[in-house]
Amino acid sequence: MADAASGGGAARLSRRVLRQEMLLVLAVSLGASAVGALISFTGVVTRPGGLSEQAATLNSSRAPDRPWLDLAWQLFGITTDLVPVVLVAHLLMREWAEAGGPGLRAIGFDLRRPRFDLAWGAVVAAGIGGSGLLLYLGAHAAGANLTVVPESLPDVWWKIPVLIASALENAVLEEVIVVGYLLRRLGQLGWTPVGALVASSVLRGSYHLYQGIGGFFGNVVMGVIFVWLYRRWGRVMPLVVAHALIDIVAFVGYALLAGRVDWLPTA
Repeated sequence: MADAASGGGAARLSRRVLRQEMLLVLAVSLGASAVGALISFTGVVTRPGGLSEQAATLNSSRAPDRPWLDLAWQLFGITTDLVPVVLVAHLLMREWAEAGGPGLRAIGFDLRRPRFDLAWGAVVAAGIGGSGLLLYLGAHAAGANLTVVPESLPDVWWKIPVLIASALENAVLEEVIVVGYLLRRLGQLGWTPVGALVASSVLRGSYHLYQGIGGFFGNVVMGVIFVWLYRRWGRVMPLVVAHALIDIVAFVGYALLAGRVDWLPTA
């Protein structure tokens, strides 16, 4: 099948424009997150105590004693984090403006194959989610990872729905940008398939560096697998489903099990 990372519509745009566009998209999304994660990791490793004695909280309360205000902040954060995805859709539509602008369909982010996407997404989630949990527990026990706290929200009625929404936001943002969009642009800029795979995978690991060394390498491996699957299927949607399921299980599972089982590290 044709390589989903390339596209003829970009022929009307110079490499200089594409390169600047790509860097700007990363600067307002996951590239900035990678820099922030590196700064956070530097602070952690220079602080007294081992990595496993420190915690990284993913979904925290913004107004613990004011649930409605807290909910507003949670929804605001989730919504604004998706703006780069809307930007990417706009940029992809620009490529094909004369042909009607398929937008995110160019990278397979659509609902044309729901059964395929859901089925393979669930399979990938089961494989990567289980092995990822074992890797995290091993890295934490070895002192190579912080204690990851998936959520610290108050026990209010909107807690589980917000955690699910946060998982969906993470999945859409990461897979659309770091797989679909980035591979497409790097292919159009003349990068080799191996070079693009390394760039995408290292970027994924980098913005998870705040979790520790284990989080970095685990996500690099996940990135390699996801790039391979994307090139095989030509669709980013199964990866979005897989990522969403992994995060939903992690977030909601932690909310239900933390403090109730002895094998799950807690802060």
